[in-house]
Amino acid sequence: MWAQEAVFYHIYPLGFCGAPGRNDFTCAPADRLSKIIDWLPHLLEQNINAVYLGPVFESSCHGYDTKDYFTVDRRLGTNADLAEVVRVLHQNGVRVVLDGVFNHVGRDFFAFADVRKNRETSAYCDWFKLDFSKDNHYHDGFCYDGWDGCDDIVKLNLKNRELRAHLLAAVSFWIKEFDIDGLRLDVAGYLNRKFLRLLHRICLELKPDFWLMGEMVFGNYKKIINADMLHSVTNYELYKALHSSCNRHDLGELSVALNRQFNRDIGVYKNLPLYSFLDNHDVSRIATVVRNKSLLKVLYGLLLTLPGVPSVYYGSEWGWEGDRGAGDEQVRPCPQLQESNDLSAHIAWWTDFRRKMPALQYGEYVEYYVSAGILVFARRVAEQEIVVGVNIGQINEEYELSGVKYRLPPESISLLKY
Repeated sequence: MWAQEAVFYHIYPLGFCGAPGRNDFTCAPADRLSKIIDWLPHLLEQNINAVYLGPVFESSCHGYDTKDYFTVDRRLGTNADLAEVVRVLHQNGVRVVLDGVFNHVGRDFFAFADVRKNRETSAYCDWFKLDFSKDNHYHDGFCYDGWDGCDDIVKLNLKNRELRAHLLAAVSFWIKEFDIDGLRLDVAGYLNRKFLRLLHRICLELKPDFWLMGEMVFGNYKKIINADMLHSVTNYELYKALHSSCNRHDLGELSVALNRQFNRDIGVYKNLPLYSFLDNHDVSRIATVVRNKSLLKVLYGLLLTLPGVPSVYYGSEWGWEGDRGAGDEQVRPCPQLQESNDLSAHIAWWTDFRRKMPALQYGEYVEYYVSAGILVFARRVAEQEIVVGVNIGQINEEYELSGVKYRLPPESISLLKY
């Protein structure tokens, strides 16, 4: 599938475009999405060929509190504006994946608004999990299941047939209206399995190469990656191992994770194209997390040579910092386009190399050597083998491969064979 040959650029549109923090639902749509087109030359310089856009549909605040699945958020523009962004990206060989938020909605969602108005007589009661014997702090006169302690978002009951039909109609609309190439499913591990199967069938009927990727932080990824549900999930296990190994100065942790997941003999996910990343809109930026900033180049080199579908979060290619603990806006800012720097040039080189090498897109993973400071591994497919050497220590190291000694400079990632 095309995703295995992709290098993603992840944008959180409401932050990236400088949209107001709250939606008043009265102002005229403002075309802020065209900023993505303005950044297109930069994306192409970084050899990006796929963009994942966070929530773009009408919502109350942060985008994960949907009000209307059929209308682009007025703070970002109109449906026509989104269609134009997708058209221009496609014209330049860039695929587009949108955020599908189907586990919950905002309190302004039309069906929930009807429940608040008509209570037990609402035709939409079964779209949610409600308790009319209690009250909540909004004084709705009933309680409902929120999401992860957040009662500004209302959990949906995906067992309801009419609700499923509404959501699937929205997805069909997105594919037909905007010609999108895939979806990232928010909190996919919690979604109803029947809904995932229906979603899979409808999406691939409309677009046979449509890509479905789910957010999954913990658990067995294979529960939702299969022939009937999703193609990929977010690889939080690898994300943690990458930065933790650098901070602990011990690549053994990364080695354990890689072999558990991708080892050609025992890897539990060895044939699965998991979605890999160093940061995203939900976590602190990698330049804040990793203590030794000199290892940022090593981490991006690993991201782009290890198994998986790699993604760069907007702005992190320049080494931006951001602490999620200090607030969402710290990791979801409105940026100004910058000139290339040493880190972004390094990433651009590796993205270009990855896109030229089938072994890095499809190849099996073989570990040659690991110590606290050194990792040497190969990616193999057909007759192509690429061998990569990593040294996170502060002194020169040597590694002998097929009788040839290779120098591994300190705090570096090197190609030993390709």
